Amino acid sequence: MATETPKMYEAVAEKIIAQLKEGTAPWQLPWEKSTAAYEKPYNAVTNQAYRGLNSLYLQMFTPFEDPRWATFKQAQSQGWQVKKGAKGMAINFVKTHQLYPKRDEQGKLVLDQNGKPVKVRRVLDPPIVTKAWVFNAEQIKGVSTLEKKQEMSQWEKLNRVESLVKNTGASIEHVPGNQAFYSPLVDNIRMPERTQFKASDMYYATLLHELGHWTGHKDRLDRSIMNTFGTQEYAREELRAEIASMMLGSELQIGHDPKQHVAYVDSWIKILTEKPFEIHQAAADSQKIMDYLMAFDRKREQKQQEEMQPGTDISKQPENKEPQEELETTLKFGR
Repeated sequence: MATETPKMYEAVAEKIIAQLKEGTAPWQLPWEKSTAAYEKPYNAVTNQAYRGLNSLYLQMFTPFEDPRWATFKQAQSQGWQVKKGAKGMAINFVKTHQLYPKRDEQGKLVLDQNGKPVKVRRVLDPPIVTKAWVFNAEQIKGVSTLEKKQEMSQWEKLNRVESLVKNTGASIEHVPGNQAFYSPLVDNIRMPERTQFKASDMYYATLLHELGHWTGHKDRLDRSIMNTFGTQEYAREELRAEIASMMLGSELQIGHDPKQHVAYVDSWIKILTEKPFEIHQAAADSQKIMDYLMAFDRKREQKQQEEMQPGTDISKQPENKEPQEELETTLKFGR
């Protein structure tokens, strides 16, 4: 009897469980802003980045260095040729609409001026999830050499992140100590003083993690975040924030610096073992977190296009005038 091929989320969950046990899951490893430790996979034809579980899947399972991928038909459309014997990777393709021939009231096909059937677009509810086989650029003849990303200066990177943070309008206070957390009760992020961090990018990497939790508020993405420390629900939220901060660190070119993830490893292993589909949901939520926060970066770009303004002074951070009351650990999300 043939063995059933495991679903993508099962394969990803299985590999992540093994990596968690070894301490090598993507979000467990610190990596510098100048490396490609998490190079986002994207389509070589459309230049669109793969999202959610597809992105994690291609990044974790590929043996190739090139982040570009394309289907066989897409390669053909560009005059490229998939190398003989090349094996593609199956990703999920969600079909949200279908084109159908248009018919008149009598049921006859409606033709255009060239005599071809007119097509109408209909939304599929529910959407159809199918597979699409993609090949890496290293498996395709004719693809241009990968151009290196233009390296931004450290000042430009940090100025970009600082602008994003300010555009969120999030309530952030800095208190001497070794705690960084988001409190959903008062919708506030507490951070150690900037001077306590060894480098500015490490400060922002931590802050992006807490902003990930901040997006879960009922007035934003409305996730279940009022959870008790030590529960699986708490660990699920930490998983989402950690994956999202890894994605954001790559997008913003400031790297990723995980801290106290050890406390959640056993819970993550238990969750993914009992419910492998959880990694699909976590990846989808992490993508939503990234999209939500990167929208504030687009506001910066729009503002720059509308008018030329001096850069933001990254040495200044808005502080709350009145410090928030200390809260119980059960209502904090942080490191």
